Amino acid sequence: MNRKTLLLAIFAVVLAVFAAGTWFVSRPGPTPVATAAPPEQQDRLVRAYSPILGREDAPVTIVEFFDPACEACRAFHPIVKQILAQYPDDVRVVMRYTPFHGEGSELAIKVLEAARLQDVFVPVLEALLENQSAWASHGAPAAERIMEIAGAAGLDTAAAADQIKSPSIVGVLNQDRADVEAVGIQSTPTFFVNSKPLSEFGAEQLLSLVQSEVEAAATN
Repeated sequence: MNRKTLLLAIFAVVLAVFAAGTWFVSRPGPTPVATAAPPEQQDRLVRAYSPILGREDAPVTIVEFFDPACEACRAFHPIVKQILAQYPDDVRVVMRYTPFHGEGSELAIKVLEAARLQDVFVPVLEALLENQSAWASHGAPAAERIMEIAGAAGLDTAAAADQIKSPSIVGVLNQDRADVEAVGIQSTPTFFVNSKPLSEFGAEQLLSLVQSEVEAAATN
């Protein structure tokens, strides 16, 4: 079994946990675009403050517009991690905040920004996604659990309580919200690879585009 087949097998197991409708909530359908996003959109894909997973100077950049309260984002996260593990020198992931799920989502994003400032972004992200059902249940959301979960993952919650009120973190949330609108993001997760959107939404499409961009970078 090659690595791509293994990744797809892992994705299939994750996908089975969710109802089919979960994956396409508010998604009108695939957008068959094979070329890079327009220049005016490319400028809005990455910001200097955006959290980066993987090697910062990697030649291939995946931009993920994600919402920490989004079930599909949680389900795709293992695939993103496997891609980073497969291409540790070639791929980085830039995370863009997309607060589509209300106040709980916005609070989680502010907490993630506090975690970034405290250099514990990855463990806090992992904890919030792993325990998503405890704080982001669509039937009974419990946003008050967010800080508790983040604290258990290493966040200094006393410092974070002040940080999340700071103009800088509020500014990050507002800028990402403006970029989401300008780029035309309608659902999460939405991926761009080296500024190119997926021809259609799916794990195989993401893996194929990443592989082609890695191969292209290797020849340059």
